[in-house]
Amino acid sequence: MTLVPFAPVLETENLIIRAPEKGDADHVIRFLMDPIRSAGFGGEDNRGDAWRWFTLNVGHWHWHGYGYFTVVDRASGQPCGICGIWNPEGWPEPEIGWVVFDGFEGRGVAFEAAQRVRRYAYEDLKLATLTSNIVPSNERSKRLAARLGAVYERTYVNVAMGEDELWRHPGPEAVL
Repeated sequence: MTLVPFAPVLETENLIIRAPEKGDADHVIRFLMDPIRSAGFGGEDNRGDAWRWFTLNVGHWHWHGYGYFTVVDRASGQPCGICGIWNPEGWPEPEIGWVVFDGFEGRGVAFEAAQRVRRYAYEDLKLATLTSNIVPSNERSKRLAARLGAVYERTYVNVAMGEDELWRHPGPEAVL
């Protein structure tokens, strides 16, 4: 059962990128409660708070008309991460973010999903710019942002994460 019936389904060669469903909650909760894997994303100490983050994302979709999609591996049909546009209260501007679940690293999932979601943000949502907000110690995300063409712009204090680096993605004119 989709929780966001108006969200589109985006597809790539290897991925189906769709709205969150109730059955995705355990995958996201497991990720958020893993202190090592979620360190650069903002993990949760307990299942209740992780569940609230999952439902916050559903609410974010209804508030803004966009949010984090569930990324599904086309070959296995399994959720393999989340990727989407995030802009809660206190954020400097819309951000494209990504997470890859345990067992799906090293397959290009985040890169493929982020490229497709960025195209959706520019073509369908008509956003003029996107950032990625990355904690300074998250070298993997910084490498991915650079691979996507984003450039470091500044360091700022994120209301949820503390010190954060803002990476600016190329605008629609450069990637469409």
